[in-house]
This record gives sequence, C-alpha cells and structure tokens, in this order.
Amino acid sequence: MLVIGAGAAGSAAAFHLAAAGQHVTLLEQNAHQTIKPCGGGMAAAVQEWFPFDLQSVVDEVIERVEFSWQLSDHVVADLQDSAPFWIVRREKLDALLTSHAIDAGAELLRPFAVKSLQRQEGVWQVTADDGRQLEARAVVVANGSLSAWPEALGLGPKTLHHASTMSVRLEGRGNLKTGSARFEFGLVHHGFAWAFPLAGGVNVGVGTFIGRNAADSDAVLEQLLPSLGFDPQAGKRQEASLRVWNGHQALHGDGVIAVGDAASLCDPFLAEGLRPALMSGCEAARCLNHWLNGDTNNLADYSQTMRQRWGDSMAWGKRIAQVFYRFPKVGYQLGIKRPTAPQRIAQILSGEMGYGDIAQRVIKRLLLQR
Repeated sequence: MLVIGAGAAGSAAAFHLAAAGQHVTLLEQNAHQTIKPCGGGMAAAVQEWFPFDLQSVVDEVIERVEFSWQLSDHVVADLQDSAPFWIVRREKLDALLTSHAIDAGAELLRPFAVKSLQRQEGVWQVTADDGRQLEARAVVVANGSLSAWPEALGLGPKTLHHASTMSVRLEGRGNLKTGSARFEFGLVHHGFAWAFPLAGGVNVGVGTFIGRNAADSDAVLEQLLPSLGFDPQAGKRQEASLRVWNGHQALHGDGVIAVGDAASLCDPFLAEGLRPALMSGCEAARCLNHWLNGDTNNLADYSQTMRQRWGDSMAWGKRIAQVFYRFPKVGYQLGIKRPTAPQRIAQILSGEMGYGDIAQRVIKRLLLQR
C-alpha cells in the first residue's frame, strides 16, 4: 500500500491504514518539512477522527471573529458558544500525523518524487525520479493541488477550478487580539483576505475564488497589513493555487483513491481545506482497508461517502460563492452582517451544518437585493 504525499490527507490515511494492520509506505518528495501556504484554520471537531491528541499542534483557539468591509464597517462575533475553531501551523500538523503513522507501522521514504505511476496486471508500479521502483496493490494520491496524477488517472473533476492565494507569515501579533480571527471583504476582487493568530505571529492570506484572474495581492496587503499593525512590506510571502471543489466526480479507480487537495475538495466559498483533507484521508483508509481485506470488490463507497459527507454541501457552497463574490457589498450587508451569520459560518466550518441548509435563502436574498 503506497501513499503519495505526506501532508495532512496522506498522513491521516497512512496512520489509519497502518493502525488497521496494513503495510503502508509514505512517499514524500520534500526532504524536510516545509512551510506551506495554508491559513491553518481547522474545526476542533476533527479530533474525533483520531485516537491521539491534536491539541499539541494548536497555536490558538478562536473565540471571536472580526469582519470588515474595506477596512471599515466592522462586525465582531463571539464564538464561545459555537463549535471551537483551531489555528495550526501546517508543518506541525503534518509532522504530528506522519509521526503517528510511523509509530503505527508505516514506513516513510523522503525525498521520493514520483515520476511514473502505472497499473499492470493488478499491481501499481511507482518509479521515482532517481530510478527507485516500488509495487503495491493500492495507491493513495495525496500530493496536493499540483499533482499530475488525478487528471492522468481520471480522478476528480474533469475541469479544474483554482483559487489563487497568497499567504504571509508575520512575526509578532500586531493589533490582532488573542483568540480573534479577522476576515476582510471588499479589498479583494472575487475573494477575501484573512488574518489568523499563531503563537508569536500572524498568518495573513489573500484569496480569489471565482474568475480566472488572481488578485493583486501585494496591493491588497499594502492596505491590509497596516490595519493589522504591520509594515505594508512585512512578512514571508508564498503564492499558491488551490484546486477547489468543482462538481461531483469519481474520486476512486481500480485500486487507487485521491484525497485532499489532489481530489479538489477545497471549499469554493470559504477556502476551507484542512477538514476535507483529514476527512478524505480517514475515509480513504476505511474503504481501502475493506478492499484490501477482500470485504468489497471496488472502492466506489469512498466516492459515494465523500459526496454525501462533503460534495453535496460544496455544490451549494459553489452556488453561494458565484453570487456572493460577484456582488460582495450586497453579500456583506445582507449576509455577513446578519446577526445569525457568524454562528452559521462556525456551524458550517465545524460540520454541524451544510451549505444546503442555508443556500436557497442566502441566494434568493442576494439576487433580490443586488
């Protein structure tokens, strides 16, 4: 059993497979853990999917959310009575999951950059760029948004849709209050900006989610960073392209499954990626364990389960995004500023509620008032 990619989704899958007694090898192309352009927001509800404590990698517990429209018209929402929301550093989360996978019996090979992946006579053959070769009955594709394998293997949406993001790591907290996250609308065309607290720092991001043109992130940051108490040129900046959810498609093949960003699971409205990554890794392990043990003759249950648990909600999230980001001022006034909006967002991010529970009301309200 091979898992390509030792990120959140891949390491989650590797842990659960190894814990179930499967022989697992994790293949990671990077020689060392790297800083990833990820906001790091994660619902505390994901803890229930793991038998070990995740809080050791939690930098901050979010208790309130601050919204603004073009740096003014502020809304502050207290989330203390809502589902807890955590901020993590991706490199720490990935390392924790990988460590537990190894402790459960998985083997880690790094650096191992996959050059060739093909199936012959019921066996997957993997070749690294340095010529090393491995074989396995099954493969999990978990090497992120830049992976070439989902398209090559016919997994996931036939047409990819990308969100363009820039992430900035900042030293110091500026004026971001302890336990607070900030969302800024109006500065980013077809998107939004965010600021999440880290231990000793802040993670700021800019993302655009519809259309083909990336935001002018530097121009946005020149305005946003001073409002957070930082120099407009501060911080280490990383650009990324995220595959967002773009329709119901099979995420499995013959002995192969795509998970996380490689499976285009990122939320098309709020850009949430960690929860679906962990969810898909855990579900992939469950389905593959049954398949490897001969309890089922295909992996269709994985695609069906991910559609029910994630895709059905994302179909409505995509519709909301298409309306909200085209008419963002109306969306802010009639959506974000509604007294119930912050609680609904917290419930969606925690999985207590899906976009389908609110979508028809939200879309109707926005279209009538645009």
